Amino acid sequence: MRPLRTRANLRTKSNLIGLDLIVAASGLVVAGAMLPAGPDRRTVSLVMLVAWGFFFGRARLYSSRFITRRSDELRRIVGATMLAAAVAAVVCFTFRLDVGRGWLLAATCLGAGFVSIERELVRWHYDQLRRSGRLSRRVVMVGDNEEAHQLSPMFETEPELGYDIVSTIDPSGMHDAKELTTRVLATARAFDLSSVVIAATAIETTANNRLIRDLVDSGIHVELSSTLSDIEPGRLTVRPLGRYPVVYVEPVQQSGWRAVAKRTFDLVLATSGLLVAVPIGVATALAIMLDSGGPVFFRQSRVGQHGVAFDVLKFRTMVANAEDVLSNLEDANEAAGPLFKMRSDPRVTRVGQFLRKTSLDELPQLWNVVRGEMSLVGPRPALAAEMASWDDDLFGRLRVKPGITGMWQVSGRSEASFEDYTRLDLYYVDNWSLFIDLTLLLRTVPAVLRSNGAY
Repeated sequence: MRPLRTRANLRTKSNLIGLDLIVAASGLVVAGAMLPAGPDRRTVSLVMLVAWGFFFGRARLYSSRFITRRSDELRRIVGATMLAAAVAAVVCFTFRLDVGRGWLLAATCLGAGFVSIERELVRWHYDQLRRSGRLSRRVVMVGDNEEAHQLSPMFETEPELGYDIVSTIDPSGMHDAKELTTRVLATARAFDLSSVVIAATAIETTANNRLIRDLVDSGIHVELSSTLSDIEPGRLTVRPLGRYPVVYVEPVQQSGWRAVAKRTFDLVLATSGLLVAVPIGVATALAIMLDSGGPVFFRQSRVGQHGVAFDVLKFRTMVANAEDVLSNLEDANEAAGPLFKMRSDPRVTRVGQFLRKTSLDELPQLWNVVRGEMSLVGPRPALAAEMASWDDDLFGRLRVKPGITGMWQVSGRSEASFEDYTRLDLYYVDNWSLFIDLTLLLRTVPAVLRSNGAY
């Protein structure tokens, strides 16, 4: 009899397969309502659905380890859909089936689009389940060194990753590789586990190779840390070097056409945003004047790219003399490091609370983007006073323009620690791409709606 968890996983995958095919079929139906499909549409639709199911499985779309990243999942969906469309086209040509080419093209595009949207909703649903302690992969952690001590808390604080460490094994006291393998296998079988996570730096190379080989031969899934952190996986390529698999790290190109594309992207969206936001800006300005009088805008010197200072623009959310009374509130600071944050800051006005909650106070920064001082996406624009607390690594954030939104802003804003702020900003600088910019802009919308850390 299959273990309960195995049967539950099979049921979950079966449900997902059925949902994928239903959503893909809806793309065929919508395409048929839009364009003439021909008399053989039903036959070709059936062929498409069977091919979709086959190629979705071949693309590993039902194995969570292969679709951890959205970009991987989307690429696999599109690839499988194109193959299904190719099969349908070959069947049509071979058996002289009469269907409209426009319908086939529309059905392919709509099917891929609908399934991609459905998968995003499923991803969100699974994240919620994992945060509540369900659908987690129970694993053995092998390692008790610094690297293992960094991995374990990450699994606890980020439950959406879906890992539950049931047992930790310290390999340092083992006399030989065989003893370690025996211990890990016995632990996995005792807890009915099928996955092991190994902190690579905790084990000698010889013992590591023996352990991985024996675990895989025993049907255990092995995940080995790369010893690399905060590097976008898309930049990594595993290739052979003699008998060693080595990891090549793709350098980040921030100049040339990429810089032009980013600037064009910023200008088009920022200019469009300013035009659309004119009525909102007028209403906000009136609300500020009626609520507390004084200036509508707040200007503050911030550190920009290459350390060049500029004045960041915001709608004023505090009393007019907020900077003057800051020294009286320093003991109430709730943020770590050089940042100052208070959940109930007495300087914030009634209108200001609403503006901060909705992030409308940052609309004027679109003008900073148009002027070239900021980007839509980038590290948080820092105060000059904060630089005194920076280590050498953090100065690397000045290689790019600061942004209205970024990794720190969509990861909890005020609730994120200074260590997270540092790590996320550097991650962005070191791994920047246009795709990451687009992803962060899309993630900004739900982050603003949830108002997490906005105070």
